[in-house]
Amino acid sequence: MLIVIKEKNHESLIQKLQSMLSEKYGCESHIIGGNKRVLAVTGDTSGVDVEFLKNMDGIRSVDRVDRPYKLASRERKDRTMIEISKDCVIGDPKSVVMIAGPCSIDSEGQLDETAAMAKARDIKILRGGAYKPRTGPYSFQGKGEEGLKLIAKAGQKYGMKTISEIMKAEDLPLFEEYVDMMQVGARNMQNYELLKALGKSKKPVMLKRGLAAKLEEWLLAAEYILAGGNPNVILCERGIRTFEEEVRFTLCLGSVPALRELTHLPIIVDPSHAMGKTRWVKDAALGGVAVGADGLIVEIHPRPSESSCDASQLLDLEHWNECMDGVTAVAKAIGKRVV
Repeated sequence: MLIVIKEKNHESLIQKLQSMLSEKYGCESHIIGGNKRVLAVTGDTSGVDVEFLKNMDGIRSVDRVDRPYKLASRERKDRTMIEISKDCVIGDPKSVVMIAGPCSIDSEGQLDETAAMAKARDIKILRGGAYKPRTGPYSFQGKGEEGLKLIAKAGQKYGMKTISEIMKAEDLPLFEEYVDMMQVGARNMQNYELLKALGKSKKPVMLKRGLAAKLEEWLLAAEYILAGGNPNVILCERGIRTFEEEVRFTLCLGSVPALRELTHLPIIVDPSHAMGKTRWVKDAALGGVAVGADGLIVEIHPRPSESSCDASQLLDLEHWNECMDGVTAVAKAIGKRVV
Protein backbone atom coordinates (compact mmCIF):
# COMPACT_ATOMS: atom_id res chain seq x y z
CA MET A 1 0.00 0.00 0.00
CA LEU A 2 1.21 3.51 -0.85
CA ILE A 3 0.05 6.58 1.08
CA VAL A 4 0.79 9.93 -0.53
CA ILE A 5 0.88 12.98 1.77
CA LYS A 6 -0.03 16.43 0.45
CA GLU A 7 2.77 18.39 2.09
CA LYS A 8 6.50 17.73 2.02
CA ASN A 9 8.26 16.73 5.24
CA HIS A 10 5.05 16.62 7.30
CA GLU A 11 6.75 14.94 10.26
CA SER A 12 3.83 14.98 12.70
CA LEU A 13 1.48 13.34 10.19
CA ILE A 14 4.11 10.77 9.25
CA GLN A 15 4.60 9.81 12.89
CA LYS A 16 0.84 9.60 13.43
CA LEU A 17 0.39 7.35 10.41
CA GLN A 18 3.28 5.08 11.28
CA SER A 19 2.11 4.66 14.86
CA MET A 20 -1.45 3.89 13.77
CA LEU A 21 -0.38 1.43 11.08
CA SER A 22 1.89 -0.38 13.50
CA GLU A 23 -0.30 -0.44 16.61
CA LYS A 24 -3.73 -0.89 15.04
CA TYR A 25 -2.96 -2.97 11.95
CA GLY A 26 0.43 -4.56 12.68
CA CYS A 27 1.96 -3.17 9.50
CA GLU A 28 5.41 -1.72 8.91
CA SER A 29 5.90 1.47 6.92
CA HIS A 30 8.83 3.12 5.15
CA ILE A 31 9.23 6.67 3.87
CA ILE A 32 10.06 6.88 0.15
CA GLY A 33 11.98 9.74 -1.44
CA GLY A 34 13.80 12.77 -0.11
CA ASN A 35 10.74 15.00 0.29
CA LYS A 36 9.01 12.49 2.61
CA ARG A 37 5.66 12.53 0.87
CA VAL A 38 5.18 8.81 0.15
CA LEU A 39 4.75 6.09 2.77
CA ALA A 40 5.12 2.46 1.64
CA VAL A 41 3.15 0.10 3.88
CA THR A 42 4.22 -3.55 4.10
CA GLY A 43 2.84 -6.63 5.81
CA ASP A 44 -0.79 -7.79 5.81
CA THR A 45 -2.70 -4.67 4.76
CA SER A 46 -5.99 -6.46 4.15
CA GLY A 47 -7.49 -5.09 7.38
CA VAL A 48 -6.42 -1.49 6.83
CA ASP A 49 -9.37 0.90 6.49
CA VAL A 50 -8.43 2.62 3.24
CA GLU A 51 -11.44 4.98 3.25
CA PHE A 52 -10.57 6.21 6.73
CA LEU A 53 -7.01 6.97 5.64
CA LYS A 54 -8.20 8.77 2.51
CA ASN A 55 -10.38 11.08 4.59
CA MET A 56 -7.62 12.07 7.01
CA ASP A 57 -6.41 15.67 6.81
CA GLY A 58 -3.21 15.95 4.81
CA ILE A 59 -3.63 12.75 2.79
CA ARG A 60 -3.62 13.07 -0.99
CA SER A 61 -4.20 9.43 -1.95
CA VAL A 62 -4.09 5.82 -0.74
CA ASP A 63 -3.46 3.02 -3.22
CA ARG A 64 -3.18 -0.69 -2.68
CA VAL A 65 -0.24 -2.41 -4.38
CA ASP A 66 -1.38 -5.82 -5.53
CA ARG A 67 2.08 -7.30 -6.07
CA PRO A 68 3.49 -9.18 -3.08
CA TYR A 69 6.83 -7.37 -3.32
CA LYS A 70 6.03 -3.90 -2.00
CA LEU A 71 9.47 -2.32 -1.57
CA ALA A 72 10.91 -3.70 -4.82
CA SER A 73 7.91 -2.61 -6.89
CA ARG A 74 8.24 0.04 -9.60
CA GLU A 75 5.15 1.62 -8.06
CA ARG A 76 7.31 2.54 -5.07
CA LYS A 77 9.75 4.65 -7.07
CA ASP A 78 10.94 5.04 -10.64
CA ARG A 79 14.60 4.01 -10.41
CA THR A 80 17.23 3.24 -7.80
CA MET A 81 20.76 4.46 -8.44
CA ILE A 82 23.52 3.05 -6.25
CA GLU A 83 26.70 5.08 -5.98
CA ILE A 84 29.66 2.72 -5.78
CA SER A 85 32.10 5.59 -6.23
CA LYS A 86 31.87 9.13 -7.55
CA ASP A 87 32.46 7.96 -11.11
CA CYS A 88 30.52 4.68 -10.88
CA VAL A 89 26.75 4.65 -10.26
CA ILE A 90 24.84 1.43 -10.89
CA GLY A 91 21.39 2.28 -12.22
CA ASP A 92 22.37 5.54 -13.90
CA PRO A 93 20.28 5.51 -17.11
CA LYS A 94 23.19 7.01 -19.06
CA SER A 95 25.84 4.44 -18.15
CA VAL A 96 26.76 0.75 -18.38
CA VAL A 97 28.80 -0.41 -15.38
CA MET A 98 31.34 -3.15 -16.03
CA ILE A 99 32.37 -5.60 -13.32
CA ALA A 100 35.24 -7.94 -14.18
CA GLY A 101 37.66 -10.37 -12.63
CA PRO A 102 38.39 -14.07 -12.17
CA CYS A 103 35.78 -16.67 -11.33
CA SER A 104 37.92 -17.84 -8.42
CA ILE A 105 40.82 -16.30 -6.57
CA ASP A 106 43.56 -18.91 -6.99
CA SER A 107 46.64 -16.97 -5.88
CA GLU A 108 47.86 -13.45 -5.23
CA GLY A 109 49.79 -13.39 -8.52
CA GLN A 110 46.83 -14.61 -10.57
CA LEU A 111 44.49 -12.05 -9.02
CA ASP A 112 47.01 -9.24 -9.47
CA GLU A 113 47.42 -10.00 -13.18
CA THR A 114 43.67 -10.21 -13.68
CA ALA A 115 43.06 -6.97 -11.81
CA ALA A 116 45.66 -5.31 -14.06
CA MET A 117 43.73 -6.55 -17.13
CA ALA A 118 40.54 -5.00 -15.77
CA LYS A 119 42.22 -1.76 -14.73
CA ALA A 120 43.74 -1.35 -18.20
CA ARG A 121 40.16 -0.94 -19.48
CA ASP A 122 39.31 1.45 -16.65
CA ILE A 123 37.04 -1.02 -14.87
CA LYS A 124 35.82 0.32 -11.54
CA ILE A 125 34.71 -2.93 -9.84
CA LEU A 126 36.84 -6.06 -9.43
CA ARG A 127 35.11 -9.40 -8.90
CA GLY A 128 36.68 -12.53 -7.47
CA GLY A 129 35.34 -15.65 -5.81
CA ALA A 130 36.75 -16.46 -2.36
CA TYR A 131 34.02 -18.95 -1.40
CA LYS A 132 32.88 -21.13 -4.31
CA PRO A 133 29.61 -23.10 -4.18
CA ARG A 134 30.32 -26.06 -6.45
CA THR A 135 28.06 -28.82 -7.70
CA GLY A 136 30.53 -31.52 -6.67
CA PRO A 137 32.00 -31.78 -3.15
CA TYR A 138 35.49 -32.56 -4.50
CA SER A 139 35.76 -29.46 -6.70
CA PHE A 140 37.80 -26.43 -5.65
CA GLN A 141 35.79 -24.59 -2.98
CA GLY A 142 37.79 -21.35 -2.88
CA LYS A 143 40.40 -19.88 -0.54
CA GLY A 144 37.92 -18.44 1.94
CA GLU A 145 39.07 -15.59 4.17
CA GLU A 146 42.50 -15.60 2.54
CA GLY A 147 40.82 -14.89 -0.79
CA LEU A 148 38.90 -11.97 0.70
CA LYS A 149 42.14 -10.50 2.00
CA LEU A 150 43.72 -10.88 -1.44
CA ILE A 151 40.89 -9.12 -3.27
CA ALA A 152 40.93 -6.31 -0.71
CA LYS A 153 44.66 -5.91 -1.34
CA ALA A 154 44.22 -5.93 -5.12
CA GLY A 155 41.39 -3.42 -4.91
CA GLN A 156 43.52 -1.04 -2.88
CA LYS A 157 46.48 -1.43 -5.22
CA TYR A 158 44.52 -0.69 -8.39
CA GLY A 159 41.99 1.74 -6.95
CA MET A 160 39.00 -0.53 -7.63
CA LYS A 161 35.94 -1.41 -5.62
CA THR A 162 35.48 -5.12 -4.94
CA ILE A 163 32.72 -7.73 -4.97
CA SER A 164 32.71 -11.36 -3.87
CA GLU A 165 30.11 -14.04 -3.22
CA ILE A 166 28.83 -14.63 0.31
CA MET A 167 27.30 -18.01 1.16
CA LYS A 168 26.57 -17.89 4.90
CA ALA A 169 25.12 -15.26 7.20
CA GLU A 170 27.86 -16.09 9.69
CA ASP A 171 30.47 -14.78 7.23
CA LEU A 172 28.94 -11.31 7.02
CA PRO A 173 31.49 -9.68 9.38
CA LEU A 174 34.33 -10.87 7.12
CA PHE A 175 32.67 -9.47 4.01
CA GLU A 176 31.88 -6.21 5.79
CA GLU A 177 35.59 -5.88 6.54
CA TYR A 178 37.16 -6.89 3.23
CA VAL A 179 34.83 -6.11 0.28
CA ASP A 180 32.74 -3.20 -0.96
CA MET A 181 29.87 -5.21 -2.43
CA MET A 182 28.42 -8.65 -1.78
CA GLN A 183 27.08 -11.15 -4.26
CA VAL A 184 24.39 -13.73 -3.56
CA GLY A 185 24.78 -16.62 -5.99
CA ALA A 186 21.96 -18.35 -7.83
CA ARG A 187 21.98 -21.31 -5.45
CA ASN A 188 21.46 -19.00 -2.47
CA MET A 189 18.77 -16.76 -3.95
CA GLN A 190 16.25 -18.30 -1.56
CA ASN A 191 18.59 -18.65 1.42
CA TYR A 192 16.29 -16.49 3.47
CA GLU A 193 18.41 -16.34 6.62
CA LEU A 194 21.29 -15.03 4.52
CA LEU A 195 19.01 -12.49 2.84
CA LYS A 196 17.72 -11.30 6.21
CA ALA A 197 21.29 -10.83 7.43
CA LEU A 198 22.20 -8.85 4.31
CA GLY A 199 19.20 -6.63 4.98
CA LYS A 200 21.03 -5.36 8.04
CA SER A 201 24.12 -4.41 6.04
CA LYS A 202 24.67 -1.04 4.40
CA LYS A 203 26.81 -2.44 1.59
CA PRO A 204 25.35 -3.08 -1.89
CA VAL A 205 24.13 -6.61 -2.58
CA MET A 206 24.00 -8.13 -6.06
CA LEU A 207 21.32 -10.82 -6.05
CA LYS A 208 21.58 -13.41 -8.81
CA ARG A 209 18.52 -15.10 -10.23
CA GLY A 210 17.97 -18.67 -9.08
CA LEU A 211 18.45 -21.55 -11.51
CA ALA A 212 14.70 -21.92 -12.10
CA ALA A 213 13.29 -18.83 -10.39
CA LYS A 214 10.36 -16.86 -11.77
CA LEU A 215 10.65 -13.09 -11.77
CA GLU A 216 8.22 -12.78 -8.88
CA GLU A 217 10.22 -15.25 -6.78
CA TRP A 218 13.39 -13.34 -7.57
CA LEU A 219 11.85 -10.01 -6.60
CA LEU A 220 10.46 -11.50 -3.39
CA ALA A 221 14.00 -12.62 -2.53
CA ALA A 222 15.13 -9.02 -3.08
CA GLU A 223 12.26 -7.93 -0.85
CA TYR A 224 13.83 -9.76 2.10
CA ILE A 225 16.94 -7.59 1.83
CA LEU A 226 14.96 -4.39 1.29
CA ALA A 227 12.60 -5.15 4.17
CA GLY A 228 15.62 -5.60 6.43
CA GLY A 229 16.59 -1.99 5.78
CA ASN A 230 19.21 -2.28 3.04
CA PRO A 231 18.04 -0.33 -0.05
CA ASN A 232 21.16 -1.11 -2.09
CA VAL A 233 20.04 -4.19 -4.02
CA ILE A 234 21.07 -5.01 -7.59
CA LEU A 235 19.50 -7.81 -9.62
CA CYS A 236 21.70 -10.05 -11.78
CA GLU A 237 20.27 -12.08 -14.66
CA ARG A 238 22.63 -15.03 -15.15
CA GLY A 239 20.47 -17.44 -17.11
CA ILE A 240 18.03 -20.15 -16.07
CA ARG A 241 18.02 -23.91 -16.47
CA THR A 242 15.92 -25.14 -19.39
CA PHE A 243 15.90 -28.18 -21.69
CA GLU A 244 18.73 -26.66 -23.76
CA GLU A 245 22.10 -28.37 -23.32
CA GLU A 246 24.32 -26.58 -25.85
CA VAL A 247 24.72 -23.47 -23.71
CA ARG A 248 25.38 -23.68 -19.98
CA PHE A 249 22.18 -21.82 -19.10
CA THR A 250 19.50 -20.04 -21.11
CA LEU A 251 20.21 -16.31 -20.79
CA CYS A 252 16.81 -14.67 -20.43
CA LEU A 253 17.48 -11.22 -21.87
CA GLY A 254 13.73 -10.69 -22.08
CA SER A 255 13.71 -10.42 -18.30
CA VAL A 256 15.53 -7.06 -18.48
CA PRO A 257 12.72 -4.98 -20.07
CA ALA A 258 10.16 -6.94 -18.05
CA LEU A 259 11.97 -6.15 -14.81
CA ARG A 260 12.26 -2.51 -15.85
CA GLU A 261 8.45 -2.34 -15.69
CA LEU A 262 8.16 -4.34 -12.48
CA THR A 263 10.92 -2.89 -10.30
CA HIS A 264 13.04 0.18 -9.65
CA LEU A 265 16.12 -1.92 -8.83
CA PRO A 266 19.19 -1.85 -11.13
CA ILE A 267 19.71 -4.85 -13.41
CA ILE A 268 23.05 -6.48 -14.26
CA VAL A 269 23.57 -9.27 -16.84
CA ASP A 270 26.11 -12.09 -16.43
CA PRO A 271 26.96 -13.44 -19.91
CA SER A 272 29.83 -15.63 -18.65
CA HIS A 273 27.83 -18.09 -16.55
CA ALA A 274 24.97 -18.18 -19.03
CA MET A 275 27.00 -19.05 -22.11
CA GLY A 276 29.68 -21.24 -20.56
CA LYS A 277 32.02 -20.86 -23.55
CA THR A 278 34.51 -18.06 -24.10
CA ARG A 279 33.67 -17.52 -27.76
CA TRP A 280 29.99 -16.81 -27.01
CA VAL A 281 30.36 -14.45 -24.06
CA LYS A 282 30.92 -11.30 -26.13
CA ASP A 283 27.73 -11.72 -28.17
CA ALA A 284 25.64 -12.28 -25.04
CA ALA A 285 27.27 -9.25 -23.42
CA LEU A 286 26.35 -7.06 -26.40
CA GLY A 287 22.78 -8.31 -26.18
CA GLY A 288 22.62 -7.41 -22.50
CA VAL A 289 23.69 -3.85 -23.18
CA ALA A 290 21.37 -3.50 -26.17
CA VAL A 291 18.33 -4.68 -24.22
CA GLY A 292 18.89 -2.07 -21.51
CA ALA A 293 20.88 -3.66 -18.68
CA ASP A 294 22.54 -1.27 -16.24
CA GLY A 295 25.76 -3.25 -16.38
CA LEU A 296 27.59 -6.52 -16.98
CA ILE A 297 29.63 -8.85 -14.81
CA VAL A 298 32.25 -10.70 -16.88
CA GLU A 299 34.83 -13.30 -15.93
CA ILE A 300 38.38 -12.70 -17.20
CA HIS A 301 41.77 -14.35 -16.66
CA PRO A 302 45.23 -13.90 -18.20
CA ARG A 303 45.56 -17.67 -18.76
CA PRO A 304 42.16 -19.37 -18.48
CA SER A 305 43.61 -22.88 -18.73
CA GLU A 306 45.28 -22.34 -15.33
CA SER A 307 42.07 -21.41 -13.54
CA SER A 308 40.73 -23.64 -10.77
CA CYS A 309 37.17 -22.88 -11.79
CA ASP A 310 35.13 -22.40 -15.01
CA ALA A 311 38.12 -22.20 -17.36
CA SER A 312 35.92 -22.75 -20.43
CA GLN A 313 34.06 -19.44 -20.04
CA LEU A 314 36.85 -17.08 -19.01
CA LEU A 315 37.99 -14.32 -21.36
CA ASP A 316 41.73 -14.04 -21.98
CA LEU A 317 43.26 -10.68 -22.84
CA GLU A 318 42.39 -10.86 -26.55
CA HIS A 319 38.75 -11.86 -25.99
CA TRP A 320 38.43 -9.37 -23.13
CA ASN A 321 39.54 -6.45 -25.30
CA GLU A 322 37.22 -7.55 -28.12
CA CYS A 323 34.34 -7.74 -25.66
CA MET A 324 35.04 -4.30 -24.24
CA ASP A 325 35.35 -2.76 -27.70
CA GLY A 326 31.98 -4.22 -28.68
CA VAL A 327 30.27 -3.22 -25.42
CA THR A 328 31.60 0.33 -25.75
CA ALA A 329 30.30 0.58 -29.32
CA VAL A 330 26.81 -0.74 -28.48
CA ALA A 331 26.58 1.48 -25.41
CA LYS A 332 27.49 4.54 -27.49
CA ALA A 333 24.90 3.60 -30.11
CA ILE A 334 22.13 3.72 -27.52
CA GLY A 335 23.36 6.91 -25.86
CA LYS A 336 25.25 5.42 -22.92
CA ARG A 337 28.84 5.39 -21.72
CA VAL A 338 30.79 2.49 -20.21
CA VAL A 339 32.15 2.96 -16.69
